[in-house]
Formats: sequence, C-alpha cells, structure tokens
Amino acid sequence: MQTYLEPAFSLVYLTAVITLGLIMLIKGQSKTVRLFGATAVILGGGDAFHLIPRAISEIFNNHSHLMMGFVGYGKLVTSVTMTIFYVLMFFILKQLFNQRWAALTIIVIVLAVVRIGLCLFPQNAWASMTPPVSWGIYRNIPFTLLGIIVIAAYFSQPSSPLYKQYIGIPVAVILSFLFYIPVVIFALSFPPIGILMIPKTLAYSWLVLIGFLMYRQEKQNPVN
Repeated sequence: MQTYLEPAFSLVYLTAVITLGLIMLIKGQSKTVRLFGATAVILGGGDAFHLIPRAISEIFNNHSHLMMGFVGYGKLVTSVTMTIFYVLMFFILKQLFNQRWAALTIIVIVLAVVRIGLCLFPQNAWASMTPPVSWGIYRNIPFTLLGIIVIAAYFSQPSSPLYKQYIGIPVAVILSFLFYIPVVIFALSFPPIGILMIPKTLAYSWLVLIGFLMYRQEKQNPVN
C-alpha cells in the first residue's frame, strides 16, 4: 500500500498544480494572476522531472543506478525551477503591492543566478546514491535567502489593504522552509525524515491555491 501511496500523491499534486496554473495563465485577466499561473506551471513542470522517475522507481521497485540517475538529475531540474519559482513569487508581491523594489530586485536576481550556478557544479553529484551534504547546504544558502526576501517583502507592507488578505503567502513560504531544511541536512543520515517533503509540497500547493482563489475573485469581479 505504501508503495503506491507516494506515487498517487505525486500524481494528484502534479495534475492539480499544473492544471490550476494553466487555467490562471490562460484565463487570468491581471498580470498578478497570470504570474501566479506561470509560477504554478513552472513548479509542477519542474517537480515532474523528479517525482515521475521517483514514482516509477517505487512502483516497479527499480533502484538501479540508471533509474537513480534519472531521479537525481530530476532533482537538479527541480532545484532550478524552484529557484525560478521564488523569483516569480517576489515579482508577484511587486505586482500585488505595486512596489518597484529596484535594489531588492537586483539582489533577488543575483541570488537566483548564484543558486542555479551552484546547482550546476559537478560536486553536487546529483546521480550519486550518497550525494555530499555539504553541497546540499551550499546551494541552499542563496535559496533560503530568496525565501527570506519573499517573506520580508510581504511583511514590509502592513499598511496595504491586501496585507491581511494574502497573509497565507509568507506563512506558506515559512512552512515550506521549516519542512525542507531538515531534509537537506539530515536525509542521508536519517532517511525517514524525507516524509517532511509531503507537508512541504502541501505548502507549495497552498501558494498555488491562493493564486487560484485570486483568479476566482477576479473572475467574479471582472475589470471593465
């Protein structure tokens, strides 16, 4: 039963996130909603490179070096797309609060480039059964800083009428990192902690749902 539970969860997650993302991207009226749609599609599309090979590996009990290579390089793709995900979340906040944040935008882009660059180093050993924890920490430093900037950018706007309405955005980001960081540090020495990736995924799903609810609200109150 457990063999099929994780693949089923992954399939439902990928289908829901990509479907909602495409709806927002194609039918959204505002730039903010369309950005949410692009964010969701990139999130689901990137995760598919990792989750689908992992699901196949679990269902068919195929843990060969070739299959683990697909899973590992899928993690690389996911790492890159997750970086883009947070950059787009930052731009969503810029649109939402109508802020320029010029200097902060440069910092976000630089951090994203550094993060992606670190992910591409061969020392990450993506296809290895035991990739080095040290490089997992290195590449996640700029990634964590991106998340902190998204959180701080939101909390810097307490006077906005949208502040309370979209408080779920920083909360979901905070939860995602609280679930993700222990996995990065302890997954190799204590594999069961990998279960935290499920609530981390649910936190990302919450962000997509926030965007979809914005789309629904926009649809009910179209801009003339």
